[in-house]
Parts: sequence; structure tokens; C-alpha cells
Amino acid sequence: MNGTFRGDIMGHSTYKVPNGKMLKIHLSMSKEKILHITIMGDFFLHPEETIVALEERLKGVKLEPKTLTTIIQDVLDENNALLIGAKAEDIAKAIELAI
Repeated sequence: MNGTFRGDIMGHSTYKVPNGKMLKIHLSMSKEKILHITIMGDFFLHPEETIVALEERLKGVKLEPKTLTTIIQDVLDENNALLIGAKAEDIAKAIELAI
């Protein structure tokens, strides 16, 4: 079983950050909450492992722009991560566009 049940929504987006990089989002959600998410693109994130922490932290989160941005920024701060070519708000917007 792949974890997809009736009522789940699969989505994806490609978002070009103005004056920045490309973000690609693949996600599945149920009842307005993220079940699984993959964040890709040509942005730079150091340390790279932060992307895994970010994807894990977003599981179970409701798709509310302010909440998404706060969580993304918290993960970046907690990991002393450097994100180049995008901001937390850009990732949140790309997630919203995936629906």
C-alpha cells in the first residue's frame, strides 16, 4: 500500500521566485494537512540536510500561508541554515500553488 487513500489530494507546482531560483513541490494531503512533501529546485541550502528536516516538520501541517512560512523559517533558524535564491515565504507560496 502506498499511503494514498480515497480523499487524499496529490499536487505539484513549479514556482519561479521573482529575481530568484526555481522551486518544485510535490505533495500529498488529506483534510487540508500535508501527508508527504518533497521540496526541490535550483536554490541553494546549506547544510543540505536541512531540507529533510523541513519536509519532516511540514508533515501534518495545515495549508495556511502564515503557519507554513513560520514553520519554514523556524526550521531554517534551528539548523543555522543558509537559503540562497528563495525565502521562507517563497517556499510557502510554492506549497500553496501545489494544491
